[in-house]
Amino acid sequence: MVPAAADALARSLEDQRERLLPCVHCGFCLAACPTYNRLGDEADSPRGRLHLMSAVVDGRLDAASDAFQTHIDRCLGCRACETVCPSGVEYGQLIELARDVAAKHRRPSILTRILLLVFSSVPIRRAFFFGGKVAQASGLAALTARLLPGRGVLGSARLGMAMVAATAPWKGLRRGTSAPGGAGALLSDPKPPRRGRVAILEGCVQEGLYGRVNAATVRVLEANGFEVVTARGQDCCGALHAHSGDLEGARGLARSNVVCFESPGVELVVVNAAGCGATMKEYRHLLAHDPAFAARAEAVSAKVRDVHEILAEVGPRRGAPVPCRVAFDYPCHLLHAQRIRQAPLTVLAAVPGAEVTVIDDASECCGGAGIYGITHPELGGRIGGDKIAAVRRARCDVAATPNPGCMMQIGAGLILEGAPEGIIHPVELLDESYRRAGFYA
Repeated sequence: MVPAAADALARSLEDQRERLLPCVHCGFCLAACPTYNRLGDEADSPRGRLHLMSAVVDGRLDAASDAFQTHIDRCLGCRACETVCPSGVEYGQLIELARDVAAKHRRPSILTRILLLVFSSVPIRRAFFFGGKVAQASGLAALTARLLPGRGVLGSARLGMAMVAATAPWKGLRRGTSAPGGAGALLSDPKPPRRGRVAILEGCVQEGLYGRVNAATVRVLEANGFEVVTARGQDCCGALHAHSGDLEGARGLARSNVVCFESPGVELVVVNAAGCGATMKEYRHLLAHDPAFAARAEAVSAKVRDVHEILAEVGPRRGAPVPCRVAFDYPCHLLHAQRIRQAPLTVLAAVPGAEVTVIDDASECCGGAGIYGITHPELGGRIGGDKIAAVRRARCDVAATPNPGCMMQIGAGLILEGAPEGIIHPVELLDESYRRAGFYA
């Protein structure tokens, strides 16, 4: 084993020793784990993976072994086990460190390396997303998704094309009725009280394929009294790198964002993508051993808020009716990592006429899990299929979930089934309500 990697994993486990010792293999995590529920293998459960990590640290198992590599790789990283664990094991941090160790002993798949390269380079990322937008707008993505077979490498390509097709706006949204970029002038009287000065993480997937969600976020925040400033020089949050075994890459991106968002003029950093928000709130852990950035990361992490979190705190203004049936699903990194449950429902409740149903098993992963749905199309597809079935049972007009990866995974599943339901970010619906109320110029 690489000594530095072994020391890092051992140090993390030692930091958790007091929380690991009380574990009596109660099994609470088993029922919460999507992979264990589908595969029935103890090694594909959280406590099984923790046992594998301990075995590597103790020298009883080689990190290059098939057992360690396979079962660590199969984890979604959804962190549902953390929510039910009575011992408080910080599994999310441990699985990311274990993946980093695994990647040092066996190179990740070529598909994983390509995807991480895309998110590591701004020019490549922009070109990649530009191609995605062209494929979506032209209908090529939807056509390709219908024609490709569903297994093997082509199965991953089929899902990828369906995910791109799913980035199209929901047809229930009006278009062109207000400023397409920022907020435009607020017309409502009285004006909302000033709430504070915030910056928004634009994100990579969010800005590249869901720029309309960022624009809606700006408008909604300003309609609720927040001054939104542009934070220049920001980069990818690093979530996909951390989840995929490239912690050093994640740390490099984190450092860039710490520098960007530590401006004293920015009171809060607002994030509208659950996975990005969870990662930024944990920069304090990611950079804890970096003497130049530990304190700075701590300060920036303390300023990060999910957009629903901040709107729920002030009480979002009610807009005009948008009659629709909404099936809401929780992103794992909102519910399990950030422990935010009620806030998105509070935001949706500010939309008159919207009938909101939380879908069955909303606490379970959709199977997307960053790039997992593409790199593990069969297992991710099984998990995602159950999520799509739950959405369909809700008999909705549109599904809502506040994370771009989840929007793409669920949207792709609906497209591949030929289902009529759309997919939307909750803030988009509130923005539409405000648009209809005449809040914007």
